[in-house]
Amino acid sequence: MQKEDIIFDFSKLRGRIKEIYGTQSAFAIAMLMNEATLSNKLNGNVEFSSKEIVRACLLLCIDIDKELKPYFFTQQVRKHEQN
Repeated sequence: MQKEDIIFDFSKLRGRIKEIYGTQSAFAIAMLMNEATLSNKLNGNVEFSSKEIVRACLLLCIDIDKELKPYFFTQQVRKHEQN
């Protein structure tokens, strides 16, 4: 039997962070967030809250109405086998 987990691909978001802030560390500071917390969010271990998504869009000049989905909601399906 297989369990399917929906995970999000944040590669485009990572690229925008690098483009605007240079490092995830600098972006974490701008987000008022611990660097480890940001890393966990970008690795799919912890979800971004609605407020964090809005703040990130403002800081990264992402148009919420037109550009949100590719940065925060691009889905990948990862299959895990259960024993």
